[in-house]
Amino acid sequence: MQSRARHLLSAFAVAAASLLPTAQASDNDEAVVHPWVVPPASLQPSAHFTNLNDGDLVQSPFVARFGLSMRGLVPAGKNAGKAGHHHLLVNQALPLDFRQPLPFTDKYIHFGKGQMETVLNLPPGKYQLSLLLADQGHIPYFVYSKPLQVTVTEQRAVAPASVQGPPRVEILGLAEGATVRGPFRVLFHASGLNVAHAAAKVADTGHFRLTIERKGGKTEVLDFPGGHTEVWLAPPPGVYQLRLDLVNNLDGRPVATASALSVRAESARLGAMQPAAAKVAQR
Repeated sequence: MQSRARHLLSAFAVAAASLLPTAQASDNDEAVVHPWVVPPASLQPSAHFTNLNDGDLVQSPFVARFGLSMRGLVPAGKNAGKAGHHHLLVNQALPLDFRQPLPFTDKYIHFGKGQMETVLNLPPGKYQLSLLLADQGHIPYFVYSKPLQVTVTEQRAVAPASVQGPPRVEILGLAEGATVRGPFRVLFHASGLNVAHAAAKVADTGHFRLTIERKGGKTEVLDFPGGHTEVWLAPPPGVYQLRLDLVNNLDGRPVATASALSVRAESARLGAMQPAAAKVAQR
């Protein structure tokens, strides 16, 4: 019975590939369907903070980490599909005209190298923060985060670099040994390193690669050359080791590797199984 259930899950996922919405296919361009990869909870491309919540109390300097759903990153000045680069808006509403390039001010902070985080050193007070993705010429896409408010309670006399830590990659949103039910999101993060669409061929940038291992099973290697920074997975039930690498976009060598993370996946509902996009290499 268990074997039959796994077979049905896999068969359903493969069959559902032909049913992917056109918008999803276009927003995850240059991608290949894999049976374990499913669409996110929302098919609307969006940005979000991965370490901040509305109403947080923080001390400056503090790190703000950026996440991105259904789009990839690429540095400013480079064109690669619908990829873009992050902008942090501080006490600033979204622009009224999305046809104009974003200005360079202290309210519009640009991350044109493909960064996924920044250190903010703000005086005490309340701040509204939001993210906005823009193209090679800083013209915004309709891809942004919900605004959130943080309160800076204290501004400390410490070096911002000491808050950020060394360059590294991490898997966020999952704890070691966690049990996950149904489709689950794996967030990729790079600190002090730049992420970019591989087709742009920008020096000092990389793209993510996720290796998934299961005892007695084939190793799956999911490659994300489009600069994507997350994936939703619905693998067959079992215990998996997840390992994340940032791969250099020029020579293909690993730039940084995260510690392996073990998770136990339990059965997913068939209704939730629809494959999304990720480029896959198997070995």
